[in-house]
Amino acid sequence: MRIRIVSPSAAIDPHYIDGAKAVLESWGHTVSIGKYAKGAHGGSAGTQEERLEDLNKAFADPETDAILCSRGGYGLAQIIDRVQLPAEKQKLLIGFSDITCLHNLLGQTDTPSLHAIMAKHIARLPEGAEALTALRQTLEGAPIRYTVAPHPLNRTGKATGRLRGGNLSVMYGLQGTPLQVNTRRDTILFIEDIGEPHHAIDRMLQNLRLSGILPQLQGLIVGQFTDCQDDPRFLCTIQESVRQAVEPYGFPVVFGFPAGHVDLNLPMMMNAPCTIEVTEDCVRFEQDNIYTK
Repeated sequence: MRIRIVSPSAAIDPHYIDGAKAVLESWGHTVSIGKYAKGAHGGSAGTQEERLEDLNKAFADPETDAILCSRGGYGLAQIIDRVQLPAEKQKLLIGFSDITCLHNLLGQTDTPSLHAIMAKHIARLPEGAEALTALRQTLEGAPIRYTVAPHPLNRTGKATGRLRGGNLSVMYGLQGTPLQVNTRRDTILFIEDIGEPHHAIDRMLQNLRLSGILPQLQGLIVGQFTDCQDDPRFLCTIQESVRQAVEPYGFPVVFGFPAGHVDLNLPMMMNAPCTIEVTEDCVRFEQDNIYTK
């Protein structure tokens, strides 16, 4: 696979880009680096024009099969409405966090993209780390299959639908725009976040409820809420707030899924069909990999 590394959001230590390139090349991939990927302009990886140029060139390049975003942070909302997607064969977009903007953009046309670790984790995780191994296998075309431990807040059931979502804050920021999460077809929603207070998370959940997104879902997967502290004034945990928000709806719900701002951030194909089966004993997550060799 021919992979281009770009930095459409926040600036990153260039050593992580070099480290990720070395790891990916050791797996047999051909890796190139965007002109401005190692740049810095304030907290961003370049000016809006530089970041947009790198991203659009990567999407347009016929010699590129996949685009790895070096990191998230913030910045894609500034340029997302100027991203030019190819009319022909799409690239496999890889990333998470602020990269949710791109997952949502691609989701408008049901174009699959990969929610997965980025440059820092690829460079720093030890060989054999589960998230690293899972990414390697996914890039090699393996189907995506996970069995996850049960959680006391899970709601049992089985559902099939297109996986949507990503970072809750980023998704919330796109609500009411042409790039809001696409729930026009059967949807299983995935959410995760980092560093958000309890009341902000509840506000975002209520927005999804009031805007009619939650009632349309076939299922909900709740990933990791890293460094998000429970507020005792809510008289419940953040996870319980999520469960309360979806209580009126009968779809299966998964808590504690190993994805988000953590080392164990397992790859999932966004905007692609998936199946979740939630039992008292475990959770099974299954997806075919459309990017088989």
